[in-house]
Amino acid sequence: MILNTKNRVGLVLAGLLGVLDLGALASPTPDGEVGPPIGILVISALSGVVTVVAVVLTWWRRQPGAVRIAAGARILSMITSLPAFFVDVPSGLKVLVALFVVLTLVSVVLMLSPARRTADLVMD
Repeated sequence: MILNTKNRVGLVLAGLLGVLDLGALASPTPDGEVGPPIGILVISALSGVVTVVAVVLTWWRRQPGAVRIAAGARILSMITSLPAFFVDVPSGLKVLVALFVVLTLVSVVLMLSPARRTADLVMD
């Protein structure tokens, strides 16, 4: 498996998002406040662990299946954050979730971008 620049940027971005997901359990929602339930926080933290491990496997061992696992873990994490758009939460939190969703989509697209073939580069 050959990693091009797009793949590397996507992997780094996914790895950073995965590390951010690891901190989900460190700040549970206090009683009486609006926020994600503990089950969502656990899923987020687990998807962070899976993402980081898959990114490391893809980067160092060039295992092609690992990049797909990282993309799936990022998508799962993104899906768990989408309810923030439909409940009454502070607008600042909605902006952060929107940024998270966009960065996740960018990382997945970059990670799964195929390498350019040399036949495509040759102009006749």
